[in-house]
Amino acid sequence: MKKYLLPITMLTIFETIAIVLWLTLDNLFYLFNFSYIGLSIALGIFLYTREYKHARRVTQLLVGLYMLVYLGLICNENMQIEGFWYYLFTGVFEAATIHYAVAKIGGPLLFGRGWCGYACWTAMVLDFLPYKIPLQPRKKIGWIRYVTFTISLVFVSCLFLAHVGNIEKIMFWAFIIGNLLYYAAGIGLAFAFKDNRAFCKYICPITVFLKPMSRFSLLRIKCDENKCISCGKCKRVCPMNVDITDNSRKRENGTECILCFECVKSCPKGAL
Repeated sequence: MKKYLLPITMLTIFETIAIVLWLTLDNLFYLFNFSYIGLSIALGIFLYTREYKHARRVTQLLVGLYMLVYLGLICNENMQIEGFWYYLFTGVFEAATIHYAVAKIGGPLLFGRGWCGYACWTAMVLDFLPYKIPLQPRKKIGWIRYVTFTISLVFVSCLFLAHVGNIEKIMFWAFIIGNLLYYAAGIGLAFAFKDNRAFCKYICPITVFLKPMSRFSLLRIKCDENKCISCGKCKRVCPMNVDITDNSRKRENGTECILCFECVKSCPKGAL
């Protein structure tokens, strides 16, 4: 039963959030929303324990398509960072602000960058591209993420300062256009750098929230140094170039681990 502890724990965490938000806000949607996400994540982890090779992809598709198609396109919620700024400025505690509070700000203290590995609808598409293992050295252009982060904040700020009418409609179209730009940039970078996760490493503005919180995450992959034979397989298969053999909080690219467990699967000695 020990190997099922993680999926049960994740399901319990999300069910707790679902029930608390449902009762606090008196809105049944939050019970459904976080119960569904919790079940999807727990299912993916359960399938992983059963050694199903596409376990993480199952969760990616279940959560990513739900947020992109249902919440975004059908419910007209801007789930991108612009939507977060919009609802934050209006003082409305709606889906986008709750989503960011749970998945992007508070959540990483528990499960690090798990959002990027299991729920992001941009990465959901990028992970189907051919360069699952980076074929080139990591570039030193991560500063671009702070530019896109600032642009998103300035864009929404200008709408409010200019007293633009019908901002909700603008937010919906910003969600559509923003996603198209993200996919175009992500696919282009993947082929240019031969790295599916290049967009996540260099451009994604959400990482500005995720990285500092992930540094203190409780759920981390650790290395048993007594078993490790320093073969380097874990480093070669890591899509985010994390030095997973270093157990310190300062390990190379440590705040970018997406808990994909590719390193764990590749370790010949079960040291991870």
